[in-house]
Amino acid sequence: MLLRSMLLAATMFAAVTPILSSSASAATGATPAASTADAALTRLFHESDEAGLKRNPISGMFRGDMRYSGTLGDYVTDDYYAGERAAGEADLAALRKIDRTKLTPVNRIAYDVFKWQTEIALKGYAPDLLAVTTVQPVDHFSGFHTFYPGFASGGGAAPFVTVQDYENNLRRHRDYVVMVDRWIERFRQGMKAGVVEPKLVVNNMIDQLDMQIAQGVEGSTFYGPVKQFPATVPAADQARLRDQTAAMIRDSILPAYQRFRTFLKTEYLPVARDSVGLVGLKGGDRLYAHLIESNTTLPLKAGAVHQLGLDEVARITAEMEKIREQVGYKGSLAAFFVYLREDPKFQPASAEWIRDEYFRIGKRVDVRIPEQFSLLPKSPLEIKAVEPYREKTEAGGSYQQGTPDGSRPGVFYYNSYDLKSRTTPGMETLYLHEAVPGHHFQISLAQENTALPAFMRFGGNTAFVEGWALYAETLWKDLGMEADPYQRFGGLSDEMLRAMRLVVDTGLHAKGWSRDQAIAYMLSHSNIGKTDATAEVERYIAIPGQALAYKIGALTILKLKAKAQKELGAKFDPRVFHAQVLDTGALPMTVLEAKIDAWITASK
Repeated sequence: MLLRSMLLAATMFAAVTPILSSSASAATGATPAASTADAALTRLFHESDEAGLKRNPISGMFRGDMRYSGTLGDYVTDDYYAGERAAGEADLAALRKIDRTKLTPVNRIAYDVFKWQTEIALKGYAPDLLAVTTVQPVDHFSGFHTFYPGFASGGGAAPFVTVQDYENNLRRHRDYVVMVDRWIERFRQGMKAGVVEPKLVVNNMIDQLDMQIAQGVEGSTFYGPVKQFPATVPAADQARLRDQTAAMIRDSILPAYQRFRTFLKTEYLPVARDSVGLVGLKGGDRLYAHLIESNTTLPLKAGAVHQLGLDEVARITAEMEKIREQVGYKGSLAAFFVYLREDPKFQPASAEWIRDEYFRIGKRVDVRIPEQFSLLPKSPLEIKAVEPYREKTEAGGSYQQGTPDGSRPGVFYYNSYDLKSRTTPGMETLYLHEAVPGHHFQISLAQENTALPAFMRFGGNTAFVEGWALYAETLWKDLGMEADPYQRFGGLSDEMLRAMRLVVDTGLHAKGWSRDQAIAYMLSHSNIGKTDATAEVERYIAIPGQALAYKIGALTILKLKAKAQKELGAKFDPRVFHAQVLDTGALPMTVLEAKIDAWITASK
């Protein structure tokens, strides 16, 4: 639960000088000369950035800043939380001294984003919320133990070019072992306070540890960097680094995993809770209210979100019925779901076929992109399979950002686990969401834009990031996708998934739904396979509120697009609209609305 929020906090305080780009300036009209207020804002962003990078070295490494890469950082201790809270309070105090009315238009946007992000982060560090979150330091979906192996594998964000890179990796491993033992301490605090994880989350974590332990030493993901060295590492150092890495895995990491696994199995699991939602956890109602606001960027109530989900499910169901009739299927929609899930013709032939099909889809999308986008990322995109150690609990697809300079490309991960449960309808919409023009465009364009403060380049919020990716799915017709009715049905199925998330997430965490009830709801309202439905529901259980952001964000962008089309008429250009949405990073919904309104007015 905490890894995601800690890494977000690590980036939201980071900044660089906000030089104005021409596209960003156009969003808000003419750009006045920089003022004393602008200089003060620039100074605040820079100082906050420097301090934040020291506290959060991982965020720097994802940005390609390796100054503090000799340490992993620690997102678990009381001192860390106190430091983040103090930094946020100091930043807000400094921000209040700056006269917003004297800032340039783009810096007013930066001011508003920085203010919102800092305030929402501080809410998360409130004592009553920390009492719930700190004692649940990892989970099966966003736990550090699922993130760090890939990070340090030689194919992640950690670089392995010089001898120093390898030495730093060993230092971070030592920090990691300390962190694992601190998780045990935190979980024990939760046991005493009566605040514990659901049993199913604990069992999933035990399974993940078992898989990593079973890799042994030379089969370990952590051993990856020393299997083949770059030419920049002298031969005289290679044997030493290989031996030291093996010793670190054998004598430190694997024993730490064994300690953690034994603790979870013998001490923690027996007292873990049977309930799965926050509604069944002491202090869970207050935490869920905060998670709704932090993920959607709006102060929405769980009941209103639940009803919105029900309304969207009904609307999309009607569209699905039209497709069922179009293809001539005579049975009910529920029977059509089963048909799509179980008929062999909708199952991929092999994992290799899935890989090749995504490459084919990508080529088709690229041909049509210039019709909708004038602002394109420089960063390349790779297509890879999810690693075996995490594929069981991963979604069907995901995206990992590259570096701003393109030296490490963005990656679209597809999941071929339990191949028979995978279906081909929906592959096109998944690519639009995770790759182009979804996450790869939005994240790459933001971090490549050096004209923005770094907290806008590298930070963000889930409603914008995931809302944009879901909005990207709605461009299927404009990009020549989903001409086949079954692929179009797959697009509706993915949209249905995001609508069901509003129902199921609030059902679990505000209405007391069980895991099985949530899975049954998803199976009865879509053609999602049981393996995927189970992974989805267990994801909502592990990271409450995050799944709400997709639909809320997408609906906001669609509303703004419709408004621009209505008010601008023939002057509306989707390429310009998309540039306006994307050229200032991930904005809170209220800030995005104000920006687009200003652009519409200026365009008139």
